[in-house]
Amino acid sequence: MEQELIVQKALNNNVIIAEHPIYKEVVLIGKGIGFNRKFGDKVTFDKADKTFLLKDKQEKEQYVNLMSYIDKDLIDFLNDILIFIEDRMEQSLNEHIHVALTDHLSFAINRVTKKVQFSNPFLFEIESLYPKEYQIAKEVVEKVKAKTGLDFPEGEIGFIALHIHSAVTDKSINDINRHHKLISKMVNVIEENLKVDIKKNDVNYNRLIQHLHRAIDRAHHGEKLGEQKSLADMLKLTYPLCYNLSWKLIKVMQKQLNKPVDETEALYLTIHLQRLTNKI
Repeated sequence: MEQELIVQKALNNNVIIAEHPIYKEVVLIGKGIGFNRKFGDKVTFDKADKTFLLKDKQEKEQYVNLMSYIDKDLIDFLNDILIFIEDRMEQSLNEHIHVALTDHLSFAINRVTKKVQFSNPFLFEIESLYPKEYQIAKEVVEKVKAKTGLDFPEGEIGFIALHIHSAVTDKSINDINRHHKLISKMVNVIEENLKVDIKKNDVNYNRLIQHLHRAIDRAHHGEKLGEQKSLADMLKLTYPLCYNLSWKLIKVMQKQLNKPVDETEALYLTIHLQRLTNKI
């Protein structure tokens, strides 16, 4: 049997506050779910094609607060955007995206209206690391333009892609940004030590940041790659400069993440670094 909730208040046609038997007070977001609803009415999840449930107390309060200063039509449009993102990603989104992306897009529209510009320093890395999220973010920007007539700067695509990635991986935007800053720092260390100017459109740069990103993820999850003693001996002997640099990078990662990094990471880093010197 479909679970019934008791309506406390309809905030608009598509958003209601309801009483839930387990989570107590929740926010329900769905097409037409608030239409003609009044206090005490019973409502089930099947009343909308797609229903989102905000059960986290802080997320719920922040979302209700957002409703008070964002135009009602815009709130409805942004709800449609969230449904579109979930459908395109083909997986459910963490509920925090309702606050984070609604807030971000409303401010972004405000910024563009007032012609306030700022850049996204990690745009290339975001596109490279999260291609599906980046493509969907581009489609979101096109929808915003069709609705408002506003042209978002390219940097906004990157920010929206980060919010999408955050919502499907359960990583916070802060953690994701910290990882990008760490990758950027390691790239600077590589350029200084190898005395190279790494071109962002180079295929080896793309491979390198993909590898650094996965190495950071592995360190976070405590994953091991397995010992490779014969490979270590060969690389140490054949590519001493890159091998020593890879250990420098391991130490940078350990310091920034405050976590141990598997020693075998240095071997795979050595191979990527050697590619950058154009000697492989």
